[in-house]
Amino acid sequence: MNFTLGFSPCPNDCFIFDALVHKKIDTQGIDFSVVMEDVEALNNRAFRQELDITKLSYHAFLYLTDHYALLNSGSALGFNCGPLLVKDAKTDIQDINAASIAIPGKYTTANFLLSLAFPKATNRKETLFSDIEGAVLSHQADAGLLIHENRFTYEQKGLEKIIDLGEFWESLIHAPIPLGGIVVKRSVDQALQRTVDSLIRRSVEFAFANPESCMAYVKAHAQEMDEEVMKKHIALYVNSFSVDLGETGRGAVELLFKKAEENHLIEGLAPQIFVG
Repeated sequence: MNFTLGFSPCPNDCFIFDALVHKKIDTQGIDFSVVMEDVEALNNRAFRQELDITKLSYHAFLYLTDHYALLNSGSALGFNCGPLLVKDAKTDIQDINAASIAIPGKYTTANFLLSLAFPKATNRKETLFSDIEGAVLSHQADAGLLIHENRFTYEQKGLEKIIDLGEFWESLIHAPIPLGGIVVKRSVDQALQRTVDSLIRRSVEFAFANPESCMAYVKAHAQEMDEEVMKKHIALYVNSFSVDLGETGRGAVELLFKKAEENHLIEGLAPQIFVG
């Protein structure tokens, strides 16, 4: 049996899925054909229902609950790990609502949080996440919304933080921030859904128990990144919620859905968000 599996080339996803895709754990006769792309590209694939199992932004998942169910394992969710809105340190922005802002994608959770914090800031430019720092420094955009490893490098490049949207969320909701999750098509047999969930959990647990085992895979897809930054990236985005969302994690996801409903992005909570 073979499933298509989408995840990003970022260190946290490679860390999570290395043992699974390289069969360092028993995959119970299931093979996985990997599609590795930027998260917004994966979001768009999910809208087209192209992949059996995929990483996607929780923002995108708001609109896809009819087609996909959320697995308990593999999520990027936690405290102090949210996106950062930054500007050139030499530039004075008088009114953020009037500024042009480079965002990593319409359906990223980062853009969702920006809409909560600055609903009137509508001049947004969709930009590949790795190009956002450059867009701000070259004044193609007044400000930029940083995700992934760029939160570790922006100050070195002459940028400064306007607001940490993770801190904004935590002050608003008092819960961990759900950034990205792993979903499976609802058309997949429910017993197989649970099997895939358990395999991803075991893959994460293997990575935590054998952290150096996955580093060759991580480095192969993050060749321009300093190894110390790779490890900081993994430590920030892979945690106990990645092993299992648990009651706290599932509650945080439900709070995100409720906030989306309050802001009229969705009409109501899906009857069953999670894999049963």
